[in-house]
Amino acid sequence: MPELKLDFTSQEFAARYHYTGNDLGATYFPDKSRFRVWAPTAEKVMLVIYPTGNDSGGEQHPMLKSEKGTWTAELMGDLHGVYYNYLVTTYEGSAEVVDPYAKACGVNGKRGMVVDLNRTNPQGWDLLKTAPLDHFTDAVIYELHIRDFTIDESSGVKHRGKYLGLAEVGTSSPQKLATGLSHLKELGVTHIQLMPVYDFCTVDESRFDDEEYNWGYDPQNYNIPEGSYATDPYHGVVRIRELKQMILTLKEHGFRIIMDVVYNHTYLSKNSHLNKLVPGYYYRQDAHGTFTDGSGCGNELATERYMVRKMIIDSICYWAEEYIIDGFRFDLMGLFDIATINEIRSRLNQIDPAIIMFGEGWVGGHSPLPDHLKAIKGNVRQLPGTGVFNDDLRDAIKGHVFFENQAGFVNGAAGMEESIKCGVVGATAHDQVDYNQVLYSRFAWAAEPAQAINYCSAHDNLTLWDKLAVTNPADSEEERIAMHKMALAVVLTSQGVPFLHSGSEFLRTKNGHSNSYNAGDEVNKIDWSRKARYFDVFRYVQGLILLRRRHPGFRMQTGEEVRNKLRFLPMPAGHMVGFVITDAPREPWHQICVIFNANRVPKTVALPGDDWVVVVNKEKAGEMALETIKVRYVTVPGLAAYVLADALSYWKEFVN
Repeated sequence: MPELKLDFTSQEFAARYHYTGNDLGATYFPDKSRFRVWAPTAEKVMLVIYPTGNDSGGEQHPMLKSEKGTWTAELMGDLHGVYYNYLVTTYEGSAEVVDPYAKACGVNGKRGMVVDLNRTNPQGWDLLKTAPLDHFTDAVIYELHIRDFTIDESSGVKHRGKYLGLAEVGTSSPQKLATGLSHLKELGVTHIQLMPVYDFCTVDESRFDDEEYNWGYDPQNYNIPEGSYATDPYHGVVRIRELKQMILTLKEHGFRIIMDVVYNHTYLSKNSHLNKLVPGYYYRQDAHGTFTDGSGCGNELATERYMVRKMIIDSICYWAEEYIIDGFRFDLMGLFDIATINEIRSRLNQIDPAIIMFGEGWVGGHSPLPDHLKAIKGNVRQLPGTGVFNDDLRDAIKGHVFFENQAGFVNGAAGMEESIKCGVVGATAHDQVDYNQVLYSRFAWAAEPAQAINYCSAHDNLTLWDKLAVTNPADSEEERIAMHKMALAVVLTSQGVPFLHSGSEFLRTKNGHSNSYNAGDEVNKIDWSRKARYFDVFRYVQGLILLRRRHPGFRMQTGEEVRNKLRFLPMPAGHMVGFVITDAPREPWHQICVIFNANRVPKTVALPGDDWVVVVNKEKAGEMALETIKVRYVTVPGLAAYVLADALSYWKEFVN
């Protein structure tokens, strides 16, 4: 058949088969439902209808060949809650597949479901309002895993490990301290980043009472919520309604929601629904027809192909509009072509320009996509409105993530000052930063500070607390706590967008486990008793967040502002970085001075003035005056971050 010889990249294929319509999938009407699937290489497609999402026989209905390689069918009646798949016959044989555009499914995502989305909306959904975001640098991002966050009994949550658990208000630990949603509100972050909540493969939803566990970076159905976080994974409406209820409650408490999305690969390769539907189209392959593995997970999606790009963009826009998602974190964004990322940004701007976009600016293995076309960190200047994780700052702060014994700035390594300064200026060009000495970059890769997502730990690798235990085993807990606090102070006082790993505000530990994607609850759970044990650390991080959110000097919006308003100070020794922010736009304080001393002994630093108020010291952080200084210098203790405001403008604002 001629389809066997199709060149998916040819102009002829584009002219014949690139479908531009917005009706792929099942389109629900009260009296009928229409189905359209893109399968240009298929000889025959049957629509298979099921009464349940599992364990029942199906009824086949022929689909008609339609425009641009699509096949269509229409069934009369109210089909809400009816399950369906496609039986596709290609040159490789016949296979039953889930609709790539399915919006609901049965248990374990094996069958799609027709859904009237209006019936999935919780009470109050239509009146939902999202907290405003004036600029991306105003965000303080907090990454969490739905199950981790509430699964432990110490959370005091009823629906532990579920969507609804994160929607419970007023929960507390045995020590009577706020947990869950109430803890997030108390902490003061702006954005909750949800580790994968789309339907993934590696948790058996039929065993939802067992300790099935995975992070979820193994996509199965891109447009459907994961069922293991629902109270009932069998009936397709439940997971949708409960995820929406969680989103509704979080937004009612002022949070914006970010989804962690994994469009770079799927869990299955040759046997995936996508490959069975259109063999060879959705994935990059080498000259021998072998799946390439830029993800390190067995395959990589060919984002540069029109219908792959369309599927991804349609999916993202669906989440943004139907679930009112406020941001997207792209796993292995370097496997995307630049044009696709920019098209996503353009489409999201039409929905809400305040939707934040960022990702991992690297790949997980060799990819045939040329480097100059990849959405990697080095190309981020070609991605206006999209950010990347600042791994220069991450490893400069605490040491290399893959070489566990390697230390960073806070835990004793020399030569990290320029990399810390790179983070301080949000990886933008600055005449006082020598990029030749920065860890991984030799140039200022960010055009604007919002393109730098500053962090020192995330779900991957060791937690910050565990990393410090490995690099500094001889140090006391008190000393490592000081390092931990300084690490978070660097993140929260730097220009750009700060990103926090859940539990880092009370020294989260995974007991030294560095890759806990399937390690279970005992390793991954948030132990809320640590909030009481390390309450001073929590209050310190809370104070830093408050300081940042109330002072735009830490949140400048352009590279030009950073270059003009932020100047680095001469330091009396190595293992130190200091800077002063002067007359920053919208900032009530005339001058803010920040000093990091990673030495073990106090160091005296000259100040640009002789009247200062200390608002952050080794023990406390916030806006309140901790000390006044009437001389042109300050002595900063070892392993400490200091923030000072000029006294005149400080007291003027305080009085007002």
